Amino acid sequence: MADDHSFVAEVVDRMQHSGTVSARRMFGGHGIFHQGLMFALIADDQLYLKTDPHNLSLFRDAELTPFSYSRADGKQFSMSYYQAPESFFEEPEQALFWAQSAQQAAARAASTKRRK
Repeated sequence: MADDHSFVAEVVDRMQHSGTVSARRMFGGHGIFHQGLMFALIADDQLYLKTDPHNLSLFRDAELTPFSYSRADGKQFSMSYYQAPESFFEEPEQALFWAQSAQQAAARAASTKRRK
C-alpha cells in the first residue's frame, strides 16, 4: 500500500457497512474496533481478523495465515487473528462477511471473559 495511513483508512472504509468502526494506533500497528471491542489489527500493511473456535475453520479452509510475532528472546507467538483474504479488498459483500465474522468472534470472547 502507498502508506500506512491510507491502508488503515481503506480498511476502515470497507468495514463501515458492518457498523461504526474506528482505528487506534497500538503496538506499532493499528487496532480496529467496533462497539469498544478490537476485532481486527493491521501490522506491516496486512489486515488480520479475530478468530475463535466458531469461525477459525473459515480462515484455515481459505489457507490464511495467523498473525505471529517474535519476542526479543526469539520465541514465536501466534495470536487469534488471521490474515484477511484478498476477496475482502475486492468485493464489498466479502468485506462485510469477514468483518462481521471477526466482530462476532470478538463479542464472544468478551462475553466469555465477563462470565469468568
